[in-house]
Amino acid sequence: MCGIVGLFLKNEALRPDLGRLTSLMLRELCDRGPDSAGFAVYGGETGGETKICLVNRGGAVNWDNIARQLGAATGAEVAVEIVEDHAIFRTRGAGDTARKWLIDNVPGAYVLSQGHSIEIFKGVGDPAAIVDRLGLTGRSGTHAIGHTRMATESAVTVAGSHPFSTGDDTCLVHNGSLSNHNRLREQLVRHGERFQTDNDSEVAAAYLASRLRAGDTLQGALENGLKDLDGFYTFVVGTRDGFAVIRDPIACKPAVIAETDDWVAMASEYRAISPLPGAEHATIWEPAPATVYAWSRAA
Repeated sequence: MCGIVGLFLKNEALRPDLGRLTSLMLRELCDRGPDSAGFAVYGGETGGETKICLVNRGGAVNWDNIARQLGAATGAEVAVEIVEDHAIFRTRGAGDTARKWLIDNVPGAYVLSQGHSIEIFKGVGDPAAIVDRLGLTGRSGTHAIGHTRMATESAVTVAGSHPFSTGDDTCLVHNGSLSNHNRLREQLVRHGERFQTDNDSEVAAAYLASRLRAGDTLQGALENGLKDLDGFYTFVVGTRDGFAVIRDPIACKPAVIAETDDWVAMASEYRAISPLPGAEHATIWEPAPATVYAWSRAA
């Protein structure tokens, strides 16, 4: 089941409304994924700093103490902002080094993302309540992707909630299932990838991040995924510059895209797009199988 959304704002005047509009979209898909939800927001560029987002696994975490330890371990000053059970660390040190240190040394939390723009938040329970608790409505930015989850293959935990991210400013939400994720996980681990969950979507995110690090364009990485990822899926992938949509060659998972002069939106169902301003005048289509659709600020 699950519900996925993506929103890319072409009109800069709408950027203060990114969180509010994404919230409207996610609320429409609560019944597709009532167990948990998450979202990634791109905005708030940090002028060279890397942002690393974490979420508490459920116990007590002293975020200020972790920031001091991370700074000592990496030799770079670290600041921390606490948002409910999440923390956003900011450092001018190497983002990959900081991420690996946090995974290895903070067992009480999951590392959700790293990058200059991206911030990921996720939680368990009613998606509308999660959106409200984590303040999505008030967030601004250029684009966002989100997910409402129905846990059909694993436990209902914050660890299994989407989006997943293992690469700099890159993340993925997924509706569907992969059949070869365990084999791919083993291959990626041998190449240095770090995993925190057993979710197949984390493997897909890591696969794309590894292809991008190897020099693929986003389109190239997604096209290679058509050969290497077995299963049925609709992906929405976020990057620092934009987002992309792709369905597997069978395309059995629902998806719709709409575009106006002001925005591009994708969702599992059109009702999630209908609250957006000017939706009644949008060009609307169902994305074709095995075809990459991408929008970028650089385009």
